[in-house]
Amino acid sequence: MPNSIFETSTAYASAGRPHVSEWFGHRVFPVVSGSPAALSDQKAHRCPFLSQALGSPQRCVKSSEDDPAKRNSAGVCTISSTSNGSRQDWLVCPFRALDNRLMRQMVRRLFSIGESVHVVVRPAPVLDSPSERDALIAEVGRGETRVFVYFQGKLGGEIGLPKTSGSPAMSFDVTVVELLPGQEGLYPSMQSVSLGKYGVIELQTTDTHGTYKQTVDALTNALNLHPEDFHHQLSENPQWAGKRVEGPNVSNVFKRTFYQVAFKFQATKRESSVGCILVLPKPVWDSWRPFLGDPEIVEQADGTQRLWDGSGSDPSDWIYVFDVANLPGEAGSPAPLAVELVIGTDAATLSKAALDIAPQKAVAGQGSQDAVLTALHRRLKTNLPGLGF
Repeated sequence: MPNSIFETSTAYASAGRPHVSEWFGHRVFPVVSGSPAALSDQKAHRCPFLSQALGSPQRCVKSSEDDPAKRNSAGVCTISSTSNGSRQDWLVCPFRALDNRLMRQMVRRLFSIGESVHVVVRPAPVLDSPSERDALIAEVGRGETRVFVYFQGKLGGEIGLPKTSGSPAMSFDVTVVELLPGQEGLYPSMQSVSLGKYGVIELQTTDTHGTYKQTVDALTNALNLHPEDFHHQLSENPQWAGKRVEGPNVSNVFKRTFYQVAFKFQATKRESSVGCILVLPKPVWDSWRPFLGDPEIVEQADGTQRLWDGSGSDPSDWIYVFDVANLPGEAGSPAPLAVELVIGTDAATLSKAALDIAPQKAVAGQGSQDAVLTALHRRLKTNLPGLGF
């Protein structure tokens, strides 16, 4: 069956132990995608997301026989963990979020393009192909389509700001730039193009404790032993996908990201840029909320959201919150991504939330009494009888 699904036992899936939930792009926990496409990608160590972006089969960038660190995490896309209370999928590979539909949606948002206008968004390496390059240039020349190319780590390399005496070096996860018609007659033998404005997309993946080595070894060995019955065997032995897997480093997620996000929101406020989008998997957003003072999400007339009533009606910076579907896509394709929130914001609003509101709520955590003073009193009252506030 092209879209067959094997389920692990409900009791096992509801247990709190972390597991690898997607391996080489396809679900292996708590349901197992049993499609021929999943088996083919897993046997070939193929990344379906890079393959779709580039239009040709691409091996997982972590499937290196020469690099033990990469080999130990080969094929791991997401981790299923209950770190936020309920079981959620935490992204540990940035290429898992490569989704043509999501990319076009974010480009439309950044560049204020309506749904009636055709948009083409391609990774920069496609320009290495003369036929692909000529096709894109022809689209630019016709003027009926908005054409964009983007750069990412393994897709042309990151773009960023160099270090100066008064600022750090800072790389952007994804940089998108529009291609526009160039000067006529500059190159008579070919259509000339020029660069328009650019936008920045930042994706927050998750660090985890420990290593995936034992699970990657277990899954690889099981696939070798059961090449035609792998998915059924995996559903009967879900412990293979959770062998010594540890959960996300939740406390590190916000700390290592917040400054960079605020910095990039501010750095892209210039005439040559259209702004910045921060892309957060839902569990990361859930882990962020206490650091932002658990903000009220205010619905807007256009279907987007705001934090409290901040950021105004026409923000240039956005937070996209998405989740990975529980089931595989059509014809056994990887589980689709679904955008749950599109929050208009800016660096000032995030800074106020993180540096003003959250600390106020932390200190006032026990009502009118200072929570720190209450803790000090509790620790000292045994050795200091009669201690008062």
